Amino acid sequence: MAVRKNQAKLSKAERRDFVEALLELKRRGGYDKYVEIHDRFVMSDLDDRERTGHVSPSFLPWHRQFLLDFERDLQSVNPAVTLPYWEFTVNRSQSDPIFAADFLGGNGRERDAQVMDGPFAYSGGRWPIYFKADERPFLMREIGKNKGTPQLPTAATVEAALAAPYYDEAPWNSTSKGGFRNLVEGWANGNTGPHNAVHRWIGGHMNTGMSPNDPVFWLLHCFIDKLWAEWQKRHPKVPPYLPVTPVKDIVALDQPMKPWIEQGKRVVPADLIDHKKFYKYDTDA
Repeated sequence: MAVRKNQAKLSKAERRDFVEALLELKRRGGYDKYVEIHDRFVMSDLDDRERTGHVSPSFLPWHRQFLLDFERDLQSVNPAVTLPYWEFTVNRSQSDPIFAADFLGGNGRERDAQVMDGPFAYSGGRWPIYFKADERPFLMREIGKNKGTPQLPTAATVEAALAAPYYDEAPWNSTSKGGFRNLVEGWANGNTGPHNAVHRWIGGHMNTGMSPNDPVFWLLHCFIDKLWAEWQKRHPKVPPYLPVTPVKDIVALDQPMKPWIEQGKRVVPADLIDHKKFYKYDTDA
């Protein structure tokens, strides 16, 4: 079974293989569909209408399936590759391994946020940006420049989410108060939670609906996925997903999710509760 590892503990060969699989998938034309899908759902997922990928209970299973699909596409390039996770409560600075020049590259330059080093720098010719908000064709980062998010989320912030006694609650959107989903997605408590804060801290493409343009996206969401597994482990006697019964504009436990239903596939949250059906994390027992 595939094992997802902490990016800080990858060997040089594992780092190289992951990067090369990303670049090759991009070259083959299989990468940018994920950027388009994610942007479409960010734009349509709002508090007062149908919502599936964000601001809703299905945020976690939706992204779990999204990551699974992407990981399988990477494995079509190299079967040995799995998604690593970024434990941003530990690896908290631009000097950490994730931003090294031989991995995902560093921050963008001052004048236009263009990432200048690493394999995804525009000058290397292997990472053109096709889905973009303006005419700039290069990967952008503005790390730490968001005034509301000058630093990465702390371990205490993550711990507060993991301590949540239930998965989610009505009204099942960004205003839900005490459930794990909204605490870890980041809307609760003044929009300071882990997922949203990391997107803002990195900035550039990560602060847009087109955030998968930045390969950091996958490592962030892999860690958020890992936290969902950890929350379930800590709270084995409570429902791992809510709502169970249908609610207007919300995906219930056994209801199919878009975009997979549009592709003729029935993907429901209930099928995605147990990650160990698909992969393990390097910290799993």
